[in-house]
Amino acid sequence: MAPATTLPASWFQSTPLYQLERRAIFLNAWHFVGPITRFVNRGEKVYYEIAQVKFYVVNRSPEDTGWGANGIEVHRDNDDGSIHVHFTSSGLVFITLSSDSLAFEEFFPDLEPLLSRVDFTKLKYRRSISYEGCFNWKTMIDGYQECLHCQYAHPSFSKLYPPTFYSIQNHGNFCRHIADPKKPEDGLFLYFFPICTLNVYGGGMSSFRTCPTPDPTISRMEFDYYYNGEDEAFEEYFKFVRQVALEDYELCVAAQQNLQRGVYVEGVLNPEKESGVIYYQQLVRNLVLERYKAEKAEAEEEAVKGSISHVSAINQAPSGLSAPTTVGVGA
Repeated sequence: MAPATTLPASWFQSTPLYQLERRAIFLNAWHFVGPITRFVNRGEKVYYEIAQVKFYVVNRSPEDTGWGANGIEVHRDNDDGSIHVHFTSSGLVFITLSSDSLAFEEFFPDLEPLLSRVDFTKLKYRRSISYEGCFNWKTMIDGYQECLHCQYAHPSFSKLYPPTFYSIQNHGNFCRHIADPKKPEDGLFLYFFPICTLNVYGGGMSSFRTCPTPDPTISRMEFDYYYNGEDEAFEEYFKFVRQVALEDYELCVAAQQNLQRGVYVEGVLNPEKESGVIYYQQLVRNLVLERYKAEKAEAEEEAVKGSISHVSAINQAPSGLSAPTTVGVGA
């Protein structure tokens, strides 16, 4: 079998390509927003934006009802229309932006048993940070989905979790990262396709979303932090995880600059060490190509009927779509 190759560099900087991603991926996926402890303050609207869709989460349950999810609601910001939400038995909140999305259990098969290992209702919300980065959303996910760079880019993290035995298990639309196969219970590191992560280690939990903006070379990073210990201990934990995040940020900025300068166009991926990158990039490639073909066929059909005049625009594929490379990866 031919070696797996990366997505073309054009896919990391094309506006038409991002718009296809938005329709093919982001509007139909299930996105992780946090554990229910993020929404402890009754009546407070916590705002989000994913793929230019703004929404908020609010807890309207009475103060004396504990952590139950019955009072947590999710609404669009512009018209207050409801958004589909799923609560896991362990206390996590996921949303989807489309009524046509797969059921949560179909989108993430076998995820619930893995999440049940942690009682997320015990994690105290501490802090959130948001800022923009000059890189495509996939540039950040590329880095998260492999650990070849960890030893030299994350020296402090590598002391706790040596990358020698680091591996990734690819499942249905999510991946589990295993830092040490001999200690599978030590930490829980999960990637939720397409842009969300969950990392339980060091006594706390962090999560991030790499939110795309209309400019495909700019993403908005959103981090949430949870910790049960004393304030001083949390600040030490926070300092540690922020150092790792900033190291990744610098790598992504440099990688995106190389993509835009033409230094890097397309390359071969290591089937063992970069299986996580292969897996998620295949999902991106296949979903985008399927959407492009469907929209092209629909536009051609409408053009035959004489109802539209812009079919030529549909026929002009964004760079990289005309000659796709398909790779096979086991789930």
